[in-house]
Amino acid sequence: MAIEGPLRELSIHDVFQLLDLSRKTGVLRVESDLRNNAGTIYFREGSIVYAEIRSNPHLLGELLVRTGRVSRAELEEARELQRRQGDKPRLGEILVTLGSVTPRDLARHVRLQVEEVVFEVTSWTEGRFSFVEGPLDGVPPDAAVRIRVEALLMEGARRIDEWSRIEKRIPHLGIVPALAPSPEGTEGQLDLLPPEWEVLALIDGTRDVRTIASDLTRSEFDVAKTLFGLESAGVIVLLGPVEAAAPGSGGPADADLAAQAEAALARHDLEGARATAERALAARPQDPSAHLMLGRVHLAAGRMPGALESLARAVRLDPRLAAAHRVQGYALAALGRFQESAESWDQWERLAPRAAGEAVHAEAVAQARAAARLLAGAIGRG
Repeated sequence: MAIEGPLRELSIHDVFQLLDLSRKTGVLRVESDLRNNAGTIYFREGSIVYAEIRSNPHLLGELLVRTGRVSRAELEEARELQRRQGDKPRLGEILVTLGSVTPRDLARHVRLQVEEVVFEVTSWTEGRFSFVEGPLDGVPPDAAVRIRVEALLMEGARRIDEWSRIEKRIPHLGIVPALAPSPEGTEGQLDLLPPEWEVLALIDGTRDVRTIASDLTRSEFDVAKTLFGLESAGVIVLLGPVEAAAPGSGGPADADLAAQAEAALARHDLEGARATAERALAARPQDPSAHLMLGRVHLAAGRMPGALESLARAVRLDPRLAAAHRVQGYALAALGRFQESAESWDQWERLAPRAAGEAVHAEAVAQARAAARLLAGAIGRG
């Protein structure tokens, strides 16, 4: 059995339930260009036995250190033994052999590792999936877990509900936390849990949510939830990418650069618009709107690879930036990637109602999307 398709036609939850009910053994791959990410989930007789993800691999060794099951020294010793033996033995097996962790603890942490990957993938609403039935040759020997799909989907649904509350303060992963200023004349002690201290130690006013999660090898949901709690307690403040830019940026001069780039683009001074957009981007490298502006300039100049690169970065910094999805659709269509362009406009349509100034583009996008689907169908039939 081999199935594949876009997630907009068959949701990832439906895919999981299908594989569960049919008790399939094989590999499910889910890819999202908008997130620049991909996950791989291994099924055995309908149950999940292993999972991995490109963006945040949730390394088992780091997970064991973070939860206090092994020390940093024990982990480094095990890694050195692994290197000496040609990376063939799995790290978990070595730690068990050294007596650093019991087989039961290892299985529990592998399960946590797998669950975090699945929870992240099940939150995706865009992208494509493919499932190939067959033996599981790629499953590590120390991945001795067996997780029922139904339980994971229920927990995933709970997390999605919690995300809806968190995203009111953390609308995207480009948000940058910074320490809140202490009121004058106040003193006190912070009563935080170890995972909260761990996140707090990495808050420097420049790292965004995604970077902190990657540095800690923790899930983005877990880090966002911790930051939400710290912000609610008044320990930190949450800044947008522009507010968190380096000193000297984000002020009136940067606003002027954006206005100048917009004006140059309007009068079709493409070189002037490009130079100004690049200056704005140098001042605010984490600002998704700066990447969007440069992408628009590249698109107007017919530089499609450059346009797609800039627009992809804008989407990665802020997946809810509707204008970036709209412009990305035109760039993809210009390259003849009609199905992908239609999917970008589908995503725009979901975001546009909450985005200021995007409603005026509805008719143009609808016409362009219909044409793209016709062309994609004609190419497929040809």
